[in-house]
Amino acid sequence: MTFQPESLDPEEVQTRVDEAVSDNRVVLFMKGNRLMPQCGYSAKAVDLISQYVDEFETVDVLPALPHYREALKEKSDWETIPQTFVDGEFVGGSDILEELDERGELEATLTGAN
Repeated sequence: MTFQPESLDPEEVQTRVDEAVSDNRVVLFMKGNRLMPQCGYSAKAVDLISQYVDEFETVDVLPALPHYREALKEKSDWETIPQTFVDGEFVGGSDILEELDERGELEATLTGAN
């Protein structure tokens, strides 16, 4: 038996993106999932976010990567995955999260603390 990826149409993906961003304080669109990231950048993003927040949503973009890229482009105009959103606003990919962490700003960005 071979694994068949989930078949999602572009409208369904757009709805999933919109709902994930609006319904979750912190959401990470990534390759793989929180327990099993499928790329180093996604793993780095999970590790960075996990330092400061216990509860956050992850969305695996691999089942429909081209559709997720297109849907996310409307929200962030960012080319790469992973992408992090906090309170409905795009924050960045793993490189931006890492820069924020190095400057001591990531915790406040993720938690809303000043």
